[in-house]
Amino acid sequence: MRVVNVGVIGAGRIGLVHLEALANCQDAQCVIVSNPTVSKAEAAAKKYNVPQWTSDANEVIENPDVEAVWICSPSSFHAEQIMKCAAAGKSVFCEKPIATDLPETIVAINTCAEAGIKLMTALQRRFDPNFARVKSAITTGEVGDPIVVKLCSRDPAPPPFEYVKGGGGIFKDMAVHDLDMTRFLMGSEPIEILASGSCHIDKKIKTLDGPEAYDTANIIVRYAGGREAIIDVCRQAPYGYDQRAEVLGTKAMIQTDNMYPNTARLFAKDFTGNADLPYDFFMSRYKEAYKQETLAFVDALVNDKPSPCSGEDGLIALIMSIAAGKSAAENRWVQFSEVADSVKCDDDGCMVVDLSTTPSLSSTNWMRRAIDNLVRK
Repeated sequence: MRVVNVGVIGAGRIGLVHLEALANCQDAQCVIVSNPTVSKAEAAAKKYNVPQWTSDANEVIENPDVEAVWICSPSSFHAEQIMKCAAAGKSVFCEKPIATDLPETIVAINTCAEAGIKLMTALQRRFDPNFARVKSAITTGEVGDPIVVKLCSRDPAPPPFEYVKGGGGIFKDMAVHDLDMTRFLMGSEPIEILASGSCHIDKKIKTLDGPEAYDTANIIVRYAGGREAIIDVCRQAPYGYDQRAEVLGTKAMIQTDNMYPNTARLFAKDFTGNADLPYDFFMSRYKEAYKQETLAFVDALVNDKPSPCSGEDGLIALIMSIAAGKSAAENRWVQFSEVADSVKCDDDGCMVVDLSTTPSLSSTNWMRRAIDNLVRK
């Protein structure tokens, strides 16, 4: 069986998650890891038996033994590193987002398509066993046709101010996973979105612009046939990660619970319930999801299958999150076509245009246009 040689860019928290997942994948081996602080790269390499380490990400991309690159660097570096990988003929596994804005995202995806390499967007919740079971209930007809999808996503504690500032805001940074999950579960084309945002926890972020000033948000995504997905997100749940899904179908309803370190339950005169709180760290909560997404992409590389979560999936999730921010700012329903049609591409690249002079097209088949017209193959 062929083993894929992998290079990892970034030895921070998420880089270590993927290094551990790769170390437990029999069809892949990491041969080099980089980090600007080289001591972190060295420590990670020794922990996961990686033979080479460096401070230079380019050395990972240019390494002749590397067939695929796992990009776990800060978001601002993703697009440039993806395009360098494409130029070197290396397939890419990229932590979200592909890029920090829509035109750059499209250029990065175009570059990979033109180079004929595989690009995977790491939207790990698709590979979580709980959410995967809900998806299975839909695809097998167990719950019938989905009518309503409900998602709850609450972090244990708000991130530092420095993280929120410049991070793109609650829709791009946090709710993007839930927006993608509604599309994943509905299995059809979203049409429009209504969102609101507010600040209740960290009042300091109120000085920031747009969705960065929100730590709480509510979203409704409308799909074909009038079906709707409802999302609530908040940056603080003192009891741990609160991430649940519910789908009401024409035959049945299916829902997930939070993830706990154990299944023990306590029964006392003043308390009945789980003996311990849910996981309070994303690496613990989604440990199995990170492993499964790694296995899925390595399988795609070894057996030449399509990427299990493509660059186009990342593009659509970004369009949905941008539209959510626009809806919250303008207090109205926003059609996704408004965002998709605001980007025009030519031989010189992609740019945002003024739709007041370039009217948007109808909402029908906006995703197809986003992929076929904006992302030129």
